[in-house]
Amino acid sequence: MSTGAALRRSEPPLVDGEYPFTQENFRTIAQLLRADSGIHLPDAKATLVYSRLAKRLRSLGLKSFDAYCALVSSDAGGDERYAMMAALTTNVTRFYREPHHFDHLRDKVLAPIADKIRAGGKLRLWSSACSTGQEPYSIALTVLQVLPDAAKLDVRILATDIDPNVVETARAGVYSDEAVSPVPKPLRDRYMKADRAGQWRVGDEARSLIAFKTLNLIGEWPMKGRFEAIFCRNVVIYFDEPTQNTVWTKFRSVLEPGGRLYVGHSERVEAPGYRTDGLTVYRQEGAR
Repeated sequence: MSTGAALRRSEPPLVDGEYPFTQENFRTIAQLLRADSGIHLPDAKATLVYSRLAKRLRSLGLKSFDAYCALVSSDAGGDERYAMMAALTTNVTRFYREPHHFDHLRDKVLAPIADKIRAGGKLRLWSSACSTGQEPYSIALTVLQVLPDAAKLDVRILATDIDPNVVETARAGVYSDEAVSPVPKPLRDRYMKADRAGQWRVGDEARSLIAFKTLNLIGEWPMKGRFEAIFCRNVVIYFDEPTQNTVWTKFRSVLEPGGRLYVGHSERVEAPGYRTDGLTVYRQEGAR
């Protein structure tokens, strides 16, 4: 037995459970997740990590976290790295979450430039952590309130997420009756369609405005144009402070002068180049 294996076996488990789970196991998983996604896992998350990944071990037929860590650390473990990341990230979302953001988008961003867009100008918006799609569809419905003919105009919404599985769910645009309950009835009746099973499908007018893509916020961004508004809500709370500031700075570089950044209720933008423009809304300080 190697010295490293002997030391691992002598470590007390972090969590009492079906599989031994050591500090070294946790450290390996935390380092991989941070390298892949920027997410920082403090030690207090050990129980959560164990409970979510124990299901992966059962699914894969593995007998220990040592074996699981060896897999996700190997060249052959790329697919499981994605599965691990998906298991450890939280996709909490709903239609019109933080409703004041959509009021602000409608009244402060879209309404002042509506005539310009109708006259041939372009509008670009970005939902940068779109999860299962409720956020970008809420953005699209807000656009359609101001520009009912948006599908015929140069209007595009980019919706991205690091998890390809939730991107596929978002692209499908099918939700339960309960999930769509926050959508105002006039918008729901006009831009969504119900089926006999009680499911709602987002209609073509809203869907045609959105391009869904997989994107890692700490990786390379392929887009070249700039956005009037970016939504990045309840994401950077999982990053350490240097990574947060890096992401805020990158957002500023792709915002139109005076463009808005919408963040989560517990998040604050402290990178240079922004000023507050409402509750958890920041404005790029460049002049129009």
